[in-house]
Amino acid sequence: MTNPIFFGEPGAVRAAGPGSVFVLEGPEAHHAVAVKRLAPGEPVDIVDGAGRRLTGTVSAVAPARLEVAVAVVSEEDGPADTLILVQALAKGGRDEQAVEAATELGVQAVIPWQSERSIVRWRADKAAKGQAKWQGILTAAAKQSRRSRIPVAEEMLETKALVRRLADVDLVLVLHEEADGALVPAVEQARLRCGGRPLSIAVVVGPEGGISGAEVQLLRSEGAVAVRLGQHVLRSSTAGPAALAVLNYALGRW
Repeated sequence: MTNPIFFGEPGAVRAAGPGSVFVLEGPEAHHAVAVKRLAPGEPVDIVDGAGRRLTGTVSAVAPARLEVAVAVVSEEDGPADTLILVQALAKGGRDEQAVEAATELGVQAVIPWQSERSIVRWRADKAAKGQAKWQGILTAAAKQSRRSRIPVAEEMLETKALVRRLADVDLVLVLHEEADGALVPAVEQARLRCGGRPLSIAVVVGPEGGISGAEVQLLRSEGAVAVRLGQHVLRSSTAGPAALAVLNYALGRW
């Protein structure tokens, strides 16, 4: 079984080395001591959220304080291919469910999308609060998944701005129930087109009412590929994670 992980202050994690004692304080230490009830002698990992991992054993505990005897320090590279989830804002927390599952499935970034048919609206200061909430979901899910790297929640974008953001992405997959294309062949074609180098891939998921025809047309005019996942219509909370699972297999991650 993998060790539980906790996020340490990046500078302190970077400064720690084998044989040192790392001191974790604050909310993360409280969670480790009061919630997870870690005790001296138990294995634990401390990560900085950017790939550095300290592996050691708990040497001492106190309220909101955890001391870890560091045995191994490792630097974990991210996957060669980059996966981005563009998730339309959706009601009932379905967008948040998708973001959480996407983290477990290895996504590196998520982009909140204010699509034409999104019932939920992030206006003014609500956009910043929504982005911060999504970042919190990503961080918690990364912790649960034992990831040393935390995915990034980017700023909310409307469709025209989204098209500009995705201009440099190698493959943009628009999940659409009326599409004729399939996901795996689209990835294979992109790999050939890019000479076999690592790919950046964005998966675009619409809200409850689906992506409008105008939005699909605009995305496709800029090189996006519309694909369909099987014969049935998936919910906004399910479509993105389902596509990411297939991509993990197609890219050789699994």
